[in-house]
Amino acid sequence: MPPRRFHFSLNPLWPHYLSWTCIGIAFWIGLVRYGVLDRPDPMHCNALLTDGRWLDSKFRNWQPDGCMMHQYKPADASTCMASRRVVFVGDSVTRQLFFQFAHAIDQSLPTHPPDDEQKHADHTYTSASNIQLQFFWDPYLNSTHTHSLLHPVSRRPSSSESPALLVLGSGLWYLRYPDSGGLSAWEAKMEATLAAISEVPNPLADVVVVLPVEDVVPSKLSPERAASMHASDIDAMNSDLLHRIRPPALRDPFAFLPGPSRRALGLPIALPLAFNQMLHPSQTEDGLHFSDLIVGMQAQVLLNLRCNDVLPKTFPLAKTCCNRYPWPSVLHLLVLAGAFLWAPVNWLLARRFSPHSSGIPLIKDDEVSGLALSFAAAIIYLADRTGFWLKEQKQFDPWTFGFLSLLSLALGLVTVQRADNDLGFLNREQTDEWKGWMQIAILIYHYTGASKISGIYNPIRVLVAAYLFMTGYGHTTFYVKKADFGLLRVAQVLVRLNLLTLLLAYTMNTDYISYYFAPLVSQWYLIIYGTMALGSQYNDRIVFLVAKILLSMGVVTWSMSQPWLLETIFQFLERFCNIHWSAREWAFRVNLDLWIVYFGMFSALAVIKAREHRITDHPKWPLVVKAASAVSAVVLLWFFAFELAQPDKFAYNLWHPYISFLPVGAFVVLRNANAILRSASSRAFAFIGTCSLETFIIQYHLWLAGDTKGILIVIPGRHSRPLNLLLTTIVFIYVSHLVAKATGEITNWICGSAKPPSLPTSQPSNATSSPRPPPPSTESEEGQEVIFMVPQDEDEESRKDTEGNPLPREPDTPARPQRRWIDRLAEGSSPRPTPGFRVWYGESEWKPGLKSKLLIGLGVMWLLNIMWPNS
Repeated sequence: MPPRRFHFSLNPLWPHYLSWTCIGIAFWIGLVRYGVLDRPDPMHCNALLTDGRWLDSKFRNWQPDGCMMHQYKPADASTCMASRRVVFVGDSVTRQLFFQFAHAIDQSLPTHPPDDEQKHADHTYTSASNIQLQFFWDPYLNSTHTHSLLHPVSRRPSSSESPALLVLGSGLWYLRYPDSGGLSAWEAKMEATLAAISEVPNPLADVVVVLPVEDVVPSKLSPERAASMHASDIDAMNSDLLHRIRPPALRDPFAFLPGPSRRALGLPIALPLAFNQMLHPSQTEDGLHFSDLIVGMQAQVLLNLRCNDVLPKTFPLAKTCCNRYPWPSVLHLLVLAGAFLWAPVNWLLARRFSPHSSGIPLIKDDEVSGLALSFAAAIIYLADRTGFWLKEQKQFDPWTFGFLSLLSLALGLVTVQRADNDLGFLNREQTDEWKGWMQIAILIYHYTGASKISGIYNPIRVLVAAYLFMTGYGHTTFYVKKADFGLLRVAQVLVRLNLLTLLLAYTMNTDYISYYFAPLVSQWYLIIYGTMALGSQYNDRIVFLVAKILLSMGVVTWSMSQPWLLETIFQFLERFCNIHWSAREWAFRVNLDLWIVYFGMFSALAVIKAREHRITDHPKWPLVVKAASAVSAVVLLWFFAFELAQPDKFAYNLWHPYISFLPVGAFVVLRNANAILRSASSRAFAFIGTCSLETFIIQYHLWLAGDTKGILIVIPGRHSRPLNLLLTTIVFIYVSHLVAKATGEITNWICGSAKPPSLPTSQPSNATSSPRPPPPSTESEEGQEVIFMVPQDEDEESRKDTEGNPLPREPDTPARPQRRWIDRLAEGSSPRPTPGFRVWYGESEWKPGLKSKLLIGLGVMWLLNIMWPNS
């Protein structure tokens, strides 16, 4: 008997188990960190002040531990501290910080004292926004003016009289000049100063900052300074400050537990120890004073400390250091409750009050979509509108970008499979693959912060143009072949495109057009529909088709060249719908890809006519294909050389509308050059392609953070970003996959396109009842549009009786156990026993017509917009 070979096989549901495991790990880490470890610092103020690192080698991107900084501009500072005072008191290190702070508030103010004679003098400036900036030279903090600041005569100063920010700095002069009393004198002075700040009945300022004693670079100090300024003394002084201002009990995450010495109170003073972590030996010439880059970032830390929680908490919420997330309004809370709880309550009531609840599965087929969408909305809100998980800043690194790109390419290549036959030009598998790898490239581009790199930005713009090319190609092919201009088709496309976008716009309290891809494709779909529907009875005449497409092209070009037209439309929406959109931003989005959709439409006509006239059967066709492939290769090489030669992305944007069709067309030709290429596709890329719309939208909050301004950090730690990327990517892709299926099912319910059940009947097939026209096919076909409807898969073969009539599904028995919810989730099958997506737990379903559903949906959105509080 031959030895039995070892056989290993994976459970086919392993991707689902892995994904749910990662989701569980992410929730557990978030719960422990948010509920326990971050209790002493829920707003991440101390994280801003205490710990951080440089993300780049040019000292321009400082990353506090677990939160996002905001780079303040004069307008931001004006909103925060207009007509207020800012006071700095201290030595030369404090003076340098003062000038950098003043320059950040008003770019016209100097960055250094006017001359050396005024280095040890007081300075006063007033910014353009009437912020009074004062510096008092007092390296020992013992002057009369400092005493008056710490012991004000008026015991109840008004908010306008007290400083918005008071910064005190001292220490190095006590070390530099031992006759001042040295460490003991400094310790006594700091004890008195801290006592004065903590004992006054009213705060001396909105925020009081005591600067740490600055670390020095001994090798660069002058001999006189090196003889008295020792690193050990500086460390002891800073340690003393830390224990006085923030006792260990305040830094203990388990301080809520009972125990001795846990009641120590800290002082109302900020101690930015992170200032010393910012220092680098290469950024100083004298070992004591550092470059403007370093000190300017220290000034930004002070601005984040003072202003982050004061500025309006509006979208985008990208300031997470020392900032509370805004509490939702009453209306917003109702929307959140509806989005998060509708499906779970439906599920719970179905089991609580159903007379047959004991025999139903844990999750029924018609409940999966609603639960998936509610879960996705909740986890997205939790990720980007609470502090449950951390957020950090992006930083472009060419090695990271290249590694992720090559890794994605390798994953796509190893999953390539080839069909048994030629699948045709731009077939379904190929377009899914195309959307998939483009979406992966866009995701990597966003995650690594590559938008400032012109050589990467320019090709990414072409990828967006390629999506729009497929929109024009697919919809034009459909309308030429099917000539179905009914409302059902329009509703299917627009609901499928916008369902998730509208849900997030309300739950996340953002702008609809900020998720620009869905609105952009929707606008172009309506333009294509109007173009093809106008005089549709003559669409079989190619001259007429070409003429009206050219006419549409001219009308759209003219309308987008008239700013007043778009501004008038947006003003109307603002006045009657309370919708506040930027006409300028939207015009930029549309004009950037103004004609690529029409290139897709003309390409669709060319392909259709080529098939009609069987041009590919011509003996010279192989020669034409070879010539076109050679030209396409040259065009692609020229494009990359051209875009890399542009000085910046703004210069390229001027060329993009005119040349984007060249690389897109060249790729289409090369990708379809022969039967082997047309029959091969990558399963990994195609999988991402099936949920490309969802990944594009959900990335704003669940993979990225701060409304795309940062990245989501589930696993905290200085060196955890690679592992964090792996974990968040699995969660993000899986949630996008669930939402893609759910929105397809819900779209089918809204549009009434779910397949009705087949019931046993003895009546002949030619019944007298008028036949209902079938909904448009959602199966794959050549030239299908960018957004595909979710097909209604069959989970088993139909059972029939002896006469061929279909029978209902067999009941669940011990011999035939009910399927697990995860099996149904993996299959993505539509509910067979019901005619559509269930809205409520009862046996009867809400069955209004398509027009009624659309009108009700529009009415609800209008009411929400009218009642929504303005930020």
